[in-house]
Amino acid sequence: MLSFGRKNRKNLLGLDISSSSVKLIELSLQNGRYCIEHYGSEPLPPNAVAEKNIVSAEGVGDAIEKLIRRVRPGTALAAVAVSGSTVITKVIDMDTNMTDDERENQIRLDADAHIPYPLSEVNLDFDVIGKSLTDPNRVRVLIAASRSENIEQRVEALGYAGLEVKVVDIEAHAVERAFGLIEAAVPDLGNMVAIFDIGHSITTLYVLQNGNMIYNREQTFGGKVLTDNIQRRYGLTEEDAMRAKKSGGLPDDYASEILAPFMDSIVQEAARALQVFYSASQFNDVDHILLAGGTAVLPGLPYMVQSKLGNVTSVADPFVNMQVAPNVDRAALQEDAPRLMVACGLALRSFD
Repeated sequence: MLSFGRKNRKNLLGLDISSSSVKLIELSLQNGRYCIEHYGSEPLPPNAVAEKNIVSAEGVGDAIEKLIRRVRPGTALAAVAVSGSTVITKVIDMDTNMTDDERENQIRLDADAHIPYPLSEVNLDFDVIGKSLTDPNRVRVLIAASRSENIEQRVEALGYAGLEVKVVDIEAHAVERAFGLIEAAVPDLGNMVAIFDIGHSITTLYVLQNGNMIYNREQTFGGKVLTDNIQRRYGLTEEDAMRAKKSGGLPDDYASEILAPFMDSIVQEAARALQVFYSASQFNDVDHILLAGGTAVLPGLPYMVQSKLGNVTSVADPFVNMQVAPNVDRAALQEDAPRLMVACGLALRSFD
């Protein structure tokens, strides 16, 4: 059974497997403050992961092994996440006085109503998340299921690197958990916050109301578009284009001919995603936009989003109030922070 919501009693590595890299964070809790003990990332081989589905467990495992050797974390236990179309979630009301075993039996009996796959093909978990909104004698129960092959791929990949998967979480829940740190550090965010996580090939819009995730939707768009444009314009390999994108050194026309149109595309994608959210809900605005993912650190992007969409916009940093161990590069961490929302949220499972 997946441990989406159950209590954890062991320190865990937060390990985020994205389309282009693996990212790792290990946290400790010292005198009531979180401390970043270890963190790092490692590029994945081309096509090892396609739209967050692991294609080559061995390729992913090799990247994780390189990362582990370099970072040298203090535990071999990990929390990972599944997301998007690989996950099915549903909230139902159930009687307050049922035991966990009774809830599980009832959910399995009613599985056809909740899960469009045979039970033999899924890992299933549930968690009581609060009182019913309509009946004081019932509670709200979150049901989460994922195809077993998605779990097995992650277990296999981490196994190649000598790690053991102890928790499989939902990516949106990890982001929600990390957002709680940002919300605590920046009290004037407002009640409705949109997070645009701009990944390598997928951008995800998350919307939170009073700190609770109420909406998330993926779209096929990401930093790979910029990399591809650099490759075509300057005749570079993908590896060289990615390196140049991060470290600079491109010709003078890069900013005006390549970067500016790409940033404008980000604004258009963000506007389109928000309109889809508004049309599917009773809301018509958000108080704040947070930019996450590696693309969030593009110079001037928050200003462009804010000026064109009219919403206050900033870059996500879940580590702003954390202590940092002496072995952690503070400058590198600050630059990487927007990419580490999921890994941070997973590492926080250590303290459930």
